[in-house]
Amino acid sequence: MPILGNGFELGGYTRPDSTGFNDLPAHVWPSTARRRGADEPRPGSVEVGGVSLTEIAEEYGTPVFVVDEADFRSRCRAIAEAFRGSGNVHYASKAFLSKAIARWVREEGLHLDVASGNEMAVALAADFPAADMTFHGNNKSRSELSDAVSAGVGRIVLDSRSELRRLSEVAAEAGVVQDVLVRVKPGVEAHTHEFIATAHEDQKFGFSIASGSALAAADAVEADPNLRLVGLHCHIGSQIVDSDGFILAAERVFGVVEQLVARHGVEISEHFTILDLGGGFGIAYTAGEQPLEVAPLADEILRAVEELAQRIGIPTPHVAVEPGRAIVGPSMVTVYEVGTLKDVTVDDGVTRRYLSVDGGMSDNIRPALYRSVYDGRVVNREVSGSRIPTRVVGKHCESGDILINDAAYPDDIVEGDLFALAATGAYCYAMASRYNMLTRPPVVSVKDGAATQILRRETVQDLLSLECETPR
Repeated sequence: MPILGNGFELGGYTRPDSTGFNDLPAHVWPSTARRRGADEPRPGSVEVGGVSLTEIAEEYGTPVFVVDEADFRSRCRAIAEAFRGSGNVHYASKAFLSKAIARWVREEGLHLDVASGNEMAVALAADFPAADMTFHGNNKSRSELSDAVSAGVGRIVLDSRSELRRLSEVAAEAGVVQDVLVRVKPGVEAHTHEFIATAHEDQKFGFSIASGSALAAADAVEADPNLRLVGLHCHIGSQIVDSDGFILAAERVFGVVEQLVARHGVEISEHFTILDLGGGFGIAYTAGEQPLEVAPLADEILRAVEELAQRIGIPTPHVAVEPGRAIVGPSMVTVYEVGTLKDVTVDDGVTRRYLSVDGGMSDNIRPALYRSVYDGRVVNREVSGSRIPTRVVGKHCESGDILINDAAYPDDIVEGDLFALAATGAYCYAMASRYNMLTRPPVVSVKDGAATQILRRETVQDLLSLECETPR
């Protein structure tokens, strides 16, 4: 018999009750998230950071992103402790960046990765120390390189020979010797979606170890008077939940280090101080998934790197990592208002409910791009209906505008309810668009019972401000 998602058999399924639907899986939702009791204001509603999501929706409208500051900071501290120092943890700003986020990262002592001149500009506007930034990207323009050198960015990650040449020229003009990392492809492909795996050979990032181009690039930096090689960088993918891939990548990167020592002497280790293994730490998006345990993973990686360094007789380099999703992902939720509810016959008289919300692929493109899954809950009250096959969709003029493809949700969800997706901190606002001229939602931070807007909602006036008058 054909199966409808989440185990519903077409033509004769039974409707289980909604026991557990009002629960918030602690490993998916922000650490301060809880549902209020019957004797509290707005009973049954969900609060984050001591603030009711219903109150936030009333004040700021929907959709709205809500970020738990305490949760964000605690994740910064946990990863810093696991990797033996906050300076070894570089928050990947591509996941989500604002001036407030940059300040939190700075106050927790972490470094910052930027992947464009504009990300750098936002961080600098928040007074983030340029010396604690690492600049990434496979196609940095000359102006971006010039701005980075002028600002005093600590490390620039070289991704091509042409970029090496451009940066050398920029550094020479500025009269500085720029610290760089060389990005290499270790040929390790993490167990992840094809579009977010970044270490295999046939892709745009880095120099190949297998072909010898990584060693040649490192040699070229060593010979360049305007550049200083301070380490090697790699990134093997996203949503990784064990240490095996990182350790294998480290072994292959150390193969390049060993050849560098053979060519240039052990003195190279005096300035070769960083092994950057990138990010990609996995989080739980649904109740059935388990997040990565960072502390044991860090122990295994650090132990392996120490052994590799001892084998070739150099001091152990600092192991840098670049978590973005693992910090901000679980710290944020997106709150929508439920609009149209439509029951559609699927097969043999079985219906699927289409639950429409007032956002969609413009604020979360990940389900359409990667078939990503999310945990969704009603957050303005408790529900008690029987579970029915449900698909959560947005309001865009696009059949692929689906946020949750197949779920079993209570049948007493109604128009006007507030419905929230958890773990939306990474790559949701950062990849948001204005499709159908929907404006990007606000971002509100919560902590200790107070809510603060850190990014306002875009308006129609913002859209019209980009228009240029043309002759009639």
